Amino acid sequence: MFKHVLIPTDGSPLSRAAAEAGVELAQALGARVTGFFAAPAPTPVIYQGAIPVGLTTLEKHRKIIKKAADEYLAAVEKAASEAGVKYEGVTVTSDFPADAILATAKKRKCDLIFIASHARHGLSEFLLGSQTQKVLAQAPIPVLVYRKWK
Repeated sequence: MFKHVLIPTDGSPLSRAAAEAGVELAQALGARVTGFFAAPAPTPVIYQGAIPVGLTTLEKHRKIIKKAADEYLAAVEKAASEAGVKYEGVTVTSDFPADAILATAKKRKCDLIFIASHARHGLSEFLLGSQTQKVLAQAPIPVLVYRKWK
């Protein structure tokens, strides 16, 4: 049914759990996996969430972002390797993760997006936005949303 699964990650514990579940699904389907991370553009300001926490040079920030991207995608790659699933990792620089996810799915000819949902509600969702919701609303291919119930 599905032959190429795009698994976006933001490095969160939920995203890592979704990556493991997405790889497990790909294994069951005999599909390959593309792990994906949308990296923010480097700036002199370093953020933790939406809060500025420090200043640095652009080159140091690039290194911080690359290290994070490598770490996040390594978790997807490890799951794929352990499951014997063909894997490719992609990092793009974008301030619009949902758009980058959709563009990558199209460019890589993925036929399923397997994405985590943090299930934020109310003011939190309004302020932070929901990349998963944007992907769901705009995707021309099936999207499987992974939510972990408490």
